[in-house]
Amino acid sequence: MKILVINAGSSSLKCTLFQMPERRALADGVVEKIGEGDAFLSFSAGATEVRQSCEAADHPAALQALVGCLLDEQSGVLTDLNEIAAVGHRVVHGGETSHSALIDEGTLQVIRENSVLAPLHNPPNLAGVEAALHMMPGRPQVAVFDTAFHTSMPPRAYLYAIPYSLYTERHVRAYGFHGTSHRYVTERAADILRTPVDRVNLITLHLGNGCSATAVKNGRSVDTSMGMTPLEGLVMGTRSGDVDPGLFYFLAEWLDMSPADVYDLLNRESGLTGLSGVSNDVREILAAESAGDRRAKIALDLFAYRLRKYIGAYFAVLGRVDGLVFTAGIGENCADLRRRACEGLEGLGVVLDEAKNAAAVGREAVISSDDSATAVLVVPTNEALQIAVETYDVAGGTEPQ
Repeated sequence: MKILVINAGSSSLKCTLFQMPERRALADGVVEKIGEGDAFLSFSAGATEVRQSCEAADHPAALQALVGCLLDEQSGVLTDLNEIAAVGHRVVHGGETSHSALIDEGTLQVIRENSVLAPLHNPPNLAGVEAALHMMPGRPQVAVFDTAFHTSMPPRAYLYAIPYSLYTERHVRAYGFHGTSHRYVTERAADILRTPVDRVNLITLHLGNGCSATAVKNGRSVDTSMGMTPLEGLVMGTRSGDVDPGLFYFLAEWLDMSPADVYDLLNRESGLTGLSGVSNDVREILAAESAGDRRAKIALDLFAYRLRKYIGAYFAVLGRVDGLVFTAGIGENCADLRRRACEGLEGLGVVLDEAKNAAAVGREAVISSDDSATAVLVVPTNEALQIAVETYDVAGGTEPQ
C-alpha cells in the first residue's frame, strides 16, 4: 500500500510517498516559502527532478502542487489519487498522548489544545492535516506525535520542582521532542547491536539546529533533555539550552525586555549563533575556529562540554549503556564534534576509533574501538519513514477500496 507522509511547517510543506510494508520511498517533495509570494517547489521521483517556482498562498495550495507532481505522467508515481491508502502527519506536540492516533475530532482537539505549548509548530501541523482531509476525504489519516516516545518517562524525570498544582491544572511538565527520530534510531541501533529492542539501553543524541539527548532503557525513553518546550537542554543552533531561570527576571529588569522579547532572544539569538557571533552552521563555525576565531572555539567547546555532561548524567540514569548513538545533521556529519563529545569518557567505557569516526560522514557506522565497552554509532535518522511505519500500523495495513 502507498502511504503519503506530510510534515507541515510554518512556511513549508514536505511530502514523502512510501510503498509499505516494503519501506521504499517512491517520491519526495517540498514547497518552501508558503504565503511569501516567491514559493518554490522541489520534487524527485526516480529519474524525475523538478525545481520550480509555484503558486502557494497557503498549505492547501502547497499540497495541491505536490500532489500534482505525484500525478504527473512524467513522474510515473501515481495514476490516481485513490492509490494513496493512508496519510501520516508529523505533529510536534501531543501532550500526554502516548501513541500515534487516527485523526478524528478527538485527535484534532488534542492538536488544538496543545498548540499553546507549541505555538510555532502545532498550528501549521494542523493546517497540513486539514488540507489533506479536504483533499482526501474518507482516507485514514494518522497523527504521529513527536512527544509520544517520551510519555514512558517516569514522574521523577518529567516533573519540575514547582507547585504540583501547576502540573495538575496547567499541565506544566517536561514533554520532550524529536521523539520520532529517537524512536527510529533506537530501533535501528538495536538491530545493529543485535540486541532485542526491549533489552537495549542507549543514549541517543539528535544533533541538528535543534538538539536533544534521550536516555533509553529497554527500548523506552526514561529521560530526555528538552522540556516543556524545545528550549530546554543542550546548546543548539540559535537556542540557549539550559540557563538559570532567574535570567528571565534580570534580563527584563536590566534591559527592560518584555517576556516575549526574552523568550525570542533565548530561542533565536542564542546558542551557537549568540556565542560564536558567526552562524548557527557548525561548518562555518569550524572554519572560523581554524582561522583563529576565539569565540568560535569557545562556542564549539561549550557545545561539546554540555553534550558530554548530559551523556555522563544519562550513564548514571541507565547504569548500563549498550550504545551511544549520534544522529541528525551534526551528529551524522561532523566527526570533529563527535570526537569532542566523547573526549574524557574513557572511564565510562567509551573509546572512539579516530579513523572510523573520520570516515563516518552521512552514513551508518560503528565508530568505537574494538575494545570499547560501550559501542558508539552513527545512525542517520529517517523520521519520514518512522511516520510511515506508524501510519501503516495504525491504519491496519488495508488497501483502499
